[in-house]
Amino acid sequence: MAEDNNDNASGKRDHSSSDEAALSARLGSLDHRLSEIRDSRKIRTDQPGTESGDAAARASAMAIGFRLSSELVAGVVVGAAIGWGFDRLLSTSPFGLIVFLLLGFTAGVVNVVRSAGVSSGKR
Repeated sequence: MAEDNNDNASGKRDHSSSDEAALSARLGSLDHRLSEIRDSRKIRTDQPGTESGDAAARASAMAIGFRLSSELVAGVVVGAAIGWGFDRLLSTSPFGLIVFLLLGFTAGVVNVVRSAGVSSGKR
């Protein structure tokens, strides 16, 4: 009875070692294919004068991000400048600045939402 258990256990060990060998071979094959793909991508990006689609998309996304952030900052700065001007003219120090700063922030957010295309614009 004990001999049957030893035979069964060694059979499991042989089976698991063959599974590990097959897994190791598959991992080696995958590593080889991935290194070939990385090398081909590196060669394509190293060539001067050619820009891949990923780089163009990334540049376009950065341009959109800079435009949206500049619209928000411009709204806040213009609102603060108008508020400061009213405060200087009417001697209502900090109230005009606070009110127009908030209005400028609101206008900046509305411009960003419009430019990003989030709102449909149809009512």
